[in-house]
Amino acid sequence: MIATATVLAAATTVEDNPPATLAHRLRAHLANRHLPITYQEAAEGLMLLAPNTMHQVTEALEQIMAEDAAADRPFIAAMVISKWRDGLPAPGFFDCATRLGRFAGDANGPDARVFHTVEINAVLAL
Repeated sequence: MIATATVLAAATTVEDNPPATLAHRLRAHLANRHLPITYQEAAEGLMLLAPNTMHQVTEALEQIMAEDAAADRPFIAAMVISKWRDGLPAPGFFDCATRLGRFAGDANGPDARVFHTVEINAVLAL
């Protein structure tokens, strides 16, 4: 089941949102969720305007993941999933987790589902 995104602020473009600012807004948006949302719902919830909405969401998620890794927290970015991957985030989530030293499997293999489940459960337990 996927939750519906809610509106956070006035519509914005990439110039209005440096990655750190957008990451802060996205973290706040995800903080009280109990169900994952899609990348598109994250973009809509942040009221991002084209072009490059998915790129903006991806940059913000990677910033959040770096912050979480540095603070030894579970990846709240796991709450954002691809509508095309049966409840999993896009491969970039796993690539970033690998760069941050937290994942060592195949983004398209069974390790990805296990890792994602562990991260989601840890986020929801906070």
